[in-house]
Amino acid sequence: MSTTGGTQIHELLVADEDAGQRLDSYLAKVLEIPRVLAKTLFKDSMVEVNGRVVTKPLKVRAGDALRVSIPPQSDPLEIRVIAVEDLKIIADEDDYVVIDKPVGVAAHPSPGWVGPTVVGALMAEGYNISTSGAAERQGIVHRLDVGTSGLMVVAKSERAYTGLKRAFKERTPKKVYHAVVQGLPDPLEGTIDAPIGRHPGHDWKFAVLEGGRDSVTHYEMLEAFGRASLVEVHLETGRTHQIRVHFSAFGHPCVGDQTYGADPNLGAALGLTRQWLHAKRLGFNHPVTGEWVEYESEYPHDLAGALELLREGGY
Repeated sequence: MSTTGGTQIHELLVADEDAGQRLDSYLAKVLEIPRVLAKTLFKDSMVEVNGRVVTKPLKVRAGDALRVSIPPQSDPLEIRVIAVEDLKIIADEDDYVVIDKPVGVAAHPSPGWVGPTVVGALMAEGYNISTSGAAERQGIVHRLDVGTSGLMVVAKSERAYTGLKRAFKERTPKKVYHAVVQGLPDPLEGTIDAPIGRHPGHDWKFAVLEGGRDSVTHYEMLEAFGRASLVEVHLETGRTHQIRVHFSAFGHPCVGDQTYGADPNLGAALGLTRQWLHAKRLGFNHPVTGEWVEYESEYPHDLAGALELLREGGY
């Protein structure tokens, strides 16, 4: 990256594994900028592909040479320092902190989000976290949806940020989720291998799409309750809304997940106001020592209560 008059100039070469992505999605991921900012760059003629200015986000090809100019932002995303009472510290190491994120908390600030964030909550608790990455994403090496609870690791040191960011890119951490999905999956154990892309009709949703990004979800059924089942999910990839999209496309949306087609009556009967989805276990190599470490989280009250109702029967 170079800087001219406050404008950042990025020159990028598209790798084979990134071919086929929409250019705005690719820029948001690689440059760690909000997607809404990536879109405005096209309108302002700030993106060149192979020496030619492009004004709409076409799909990138392997070997494409990109030149992206990002002018100074007059209204950068602000990190609001807000304490989150239900946020639990699972492990506090010199280089990282592992948290149990409650529902209703975003990983970091984003356009349109005015609620609490993991970054702001940790600052409110006095944590000094890594300043690597985009300003609003300090220390964030992976994310959970606002409506998904469970384990996240946040880098406190620069060396931890570098090591953990690389690990998640290379898919070496173990991410285990528990989900309650509608119906009984058939087979009871298997793999959903289906590409995921942004929904063509809804900018805030995703879908299984031809030409989408490679997405692989492994699952096994733990308990069956008639109208729903508790499954354990192992993610091989980490696409946005991956579990929710895959199980919806499979005909078994997460209970309570009306965004992806869940029965609203069942969710209401179980007292759910969000999808039954929890990041249960997280394991990774320590970013400094290389030692394998693993952490586990208990179900929060709303998910535990819904699960108890299912076990009692009548649903």
